[in-house]
Amino acid sequence: MTSKSELEVVDVPERVTVFTVHRTLEQNATQLVHRWQYVAPGLDKDLIIYIQSGRMSYLTGRVDSSQDRRNISIGASFYSLFLGRVNRLLPLMQESFPELGLVIEDCIEMSWIQSVLYFEGFPIESLDILLNRTLQPKTYMKGKSNYVQSPIPENGIEGIWRFDFEPEAEYSSVIFMPYGGRMAEISESAIPFPHRAGNLYKLAHMVLWQDHEAHNSERYISWSRRLYSYLTPYVSNSPRASYLNYRDLDIGVNNNQGKTSYAQASIWGMKYFKNNFERLVRVKTNVDHEDFFRHEQSIPSLRTNEGD
Repeated sequence: MTSKSELEVVDVPERVTVFTVHRTLEQNATQLVHRWQYVAPGLDKDLIIYIQSGRMSYLTGRVDSSQDRRNISIGASFYSLFLGRVNRLLPLMQESFPELGLVIEDCIEMSWIQSVLYFEGFPIESLDILLNRTLQPKTYMKGKSNYVQSPIPENGIEGIWRFDFEPEAEYSSVIFMPYGGRMAEISESAIPFPHRAGNLYKLAHMVLWQDHEAHNSERYISWSRRLYSYLTPYVSNSPRASYLNYRDLDIGVNNNQGKTSYAQASIWGMKYFKNNFERLVRVKTNVDHEDFFRHEQSIPSLRTNEGD
């Protein structure tokens, strides 16, 4: 029996348009984020707008280590990629999200590969950086993720901002990544990734700290866990879904030694894969029944004991 894999190539225009718009709380960032929840999942399929919120010093790259709440500015940065020219983008934005106040000066046209550099914060003039394999300075990170299925009210968003004033939040951010569009058209069971129709957006938060702060790691991890707890009423449940690529061992792990039962693994497995988890366990059992390839959150095999 042979299998066939198909890769569908998506047309990308010669020129795309990007923009980054920063808004502080004083510039109605809370109201804009709230409105974005109703707009972003239904935008034109050539347009994506996602949000990164946190301290403006971190979002804009300005150095500001102030712990005085009076000097800390909180806000949201709206990032966008549009598969087209600016003359088509501006009317779309005026129709769908006029509250953001986008103007032509906010927009930059470039090639798609240059947009990859742009969103990583690199200069776009040369692509040589893509060949650079130099390791970056060591940084620690704790990330967690959720899925939002109903808009968070403004007072709920304001509660997120309160975490940004805490000392551990100097290098933290919350990312609002819209779903909808093509994502919602694909069946939950088509591939292992199940987070499709019904999700407005993925809500991820992460906190970074440097090597010299390694002895304080638990402080930063605790901050992340407290924010995760705060978000409980506003995110999906039964299961409380998470995104696989943001590995989060807090939601459950396999046993370090011996067999991990289906029931134990499903605690984290259902959050990543929902009903696809059972199918993945069956595949794992057939192709790696001795569970040779394993880690803290690897799919378990149902036959790991000798003689089973």
